[in-house]
Amino acid sequence: MGEGFSLGTLGVVLVGSALASLLAMAVTAVLAKRAGKVAVVDITWGLVFVLIGWVAYLLGQQSGRSLLLALLVTAWGGRLAWHIRGRALGRGEDPRYETMLSQVPEDRRFRYALVRVFGTQGVAAWFVSLPLQVAAATDSRLGWVAALGVLVYLVGVTFEAVGDAQLKAFKADPDTQGKVMDRGLWRYTRHPNYFGDSAVWWGLWLLAAGAWPGVLTVLSPVLMTYFLAFATGARLLESQMAERPGYRAYMERTSMFLPLPPKRR
Repeated sequence: MGEGFSLGTLGVVLVGSALASLLAMAVTAVLAKRAGKVAVVDITWGLVFVLIGWVAYLLGQQSGRSLLLALLVTAWGGRLAWHIRGRALGRGEDPRYETMLSQVPEDRRFRYALVRVFGTQGVAAWFVSLPLQVAAATDSRLGWVAALGVLVYLVGVTFEAVGDAQLKAFKADPDTQGKVMDRGLWRYTRHPNYFGDSAVWWGLWLLAAGAWPGVLTVLSPVLMTYFLAFATGARLLESQMAERPGYRAYMERTSMFLPLPPKRR
């Protein structure tokens, strides 16, 4: 094993992080039932990573690498939760969850959501956060790979935060009602927020990969990228957006995920 790595500590961190994720989703399920909408889980999504990051740090070797990961994931997850909270205030159920739950008898919907929404997201958050957990079981110096990871993380946070702010301003402008957002970062990618989210997790993985066996957690950012681009993120959203006037033309000239120069008409 690599210098400073403790298998026993890793076991404690893995179990503690799993319990933290389970507790967060259980509390969220109760709050969602009281609020009458499953979409409450979207606020918890960012916060559960914050919780896991600090649980991993406290149960681990409390190295500089683990502390830095906890701080970075707190900045990312806190901003994301606050943004989604502001976006969700005063709104009903998210159309994604409405479609999912409409296929289930009403008296079984909450139990169905416990497994398919809260349980699934809890497991996914635990798996995606493996770089944080494995890094917590190591105690080695930061190096150039960690510096590269922080740089990629900063690019991701910038894309995500700026993209969200630009879209919020666009929607608030009465002159843009009924139009397609194709300005700022949205001119280069149809989903700068999802791309930024993916880059954040590749950056965190690089930071963890600087100490063995962090590199082995590469499937975590791969899974997050898959969610964002193909599963619950961009592709699902575009299935709802495609019929809006002007959106198909926007799709033809703008990259779906990676930021690229727009194609000429």
